[in-house]
Amino acid sequence: MSKKPLIIDVHGHYTTAPAALGAWRDLQIAALKDPSKQPDPKSLKISDDELRESIETNQLKLMKERGSDLTVFSPRASFMAHHIGDFETSSTWAAICNELCFRVSELFPDNFIGAAMLPQSPGVDPKTCIAELEKCVKEYGFVGLNLNPDPSGGHWTSPPLTDRHWYPIYEKMVEYDLPAMIHVSTSCNACFHTTGAHYLNADTTAFMQCIQGDLFKDFPTLKFLIPHGGGAVPYHWGRFRGLAQEMKRPLLEDHVLNNIFFDTCVYHQPGIDLLNTVIPVKNVLFASEMIGAVRGIDPTTGHYYDDTKRYIEASKILSAEDKHQIYEANTRRVFSRLDARLKAKGL
Repeated sequence: MSKKPLIIDVHGHYTTAPAALGAWRDLQIAALKDPSKQPDPKSLKISDDELRESIETNQLKLMKERGSDLTVFSPRASFMAHHIGDFETSSTWAAICNELCFRVSELFPDNFIGAAMLPQSPGVDPKTCIAELEKCVKEYGFVGLNLNPDPSGGHWTSPPLTDRHWYPIYEKMVEYDLPAMIHVSTSCNACFHTTGAHYLNADTTAFMQCIQGDLFKDFPTLKFLIPHGGGAVPYHWGRFRGLAQEMKRPLLEDHVLNNIFFDTCVYHQPGIDLLNTVIPVKNVLFASEMIGAVRGIDPTTGHYYDDTKRYIEASKILSAEDKHQIYEANTRRVFSRLDARLKAKGL
């Protein structure tokens, strides 16, 4: 008997966590001015029933309605806020957020699997993130991570992703065969709206940094997932090809497309069609970012903007096999640890 095809969403954040999480974070931030008010992580009490309710009435409900099976689930991106406080602030906060995602994956093992938030902090050696990453892999069974290329929150004070500054993280990614979603957090630069500008700027910037460098010569098996459809990359594919040519870089197919992948968090049919016209099918992974930045209903279609499965299904460009690649096969190839977990379940 053939296996039922899976629809795997590689971009989900815990945006519906119980309010107690945000309240604890507010106390942590307040304590930066008055350390005597520093909250104890053990003071945060969220029951399994609260976690279940937050998922069953939100993400899981929509997954069932829209027809997706499994979500790669990480802490809320805008909550990462690596610019706040110092490494200790980020370390405590990342541990709390990752544990909640782990608990969700334990409560709903068929529907959610974790990806790690790193305790990054501006100006701090990324090597400090390794302990949390290893805990998430070894103890929680997480299958990926989110890497913030700009912990400063819109001021871009870190070196480019191709710089050796980042190599300690990459060495662990390669060791454990973990892909990283390149995902910034809240913008504290008034020029950049968080989800409308900063996120898409970062997606585009990360891709251009990879063109400029030779990162994948040093790490041939390193894998980056650029979210939100790759920012401006598909729309300006000719520009990037031309710039690479001017810089005497190899063809993009050889230079970066063995290592960089794009998700389908693009919220209209022409945008998805452009993505799938320009980017090879093998480099596209299904995602919705649900419940995320854009939650409303498109008045021109009557459907939710972030119901991205509708756009894949309606595509006149993609064959049935192409759709299978995007929904499942590509993800299992990129997320090898996820693939192993599914195979262990007979899937």
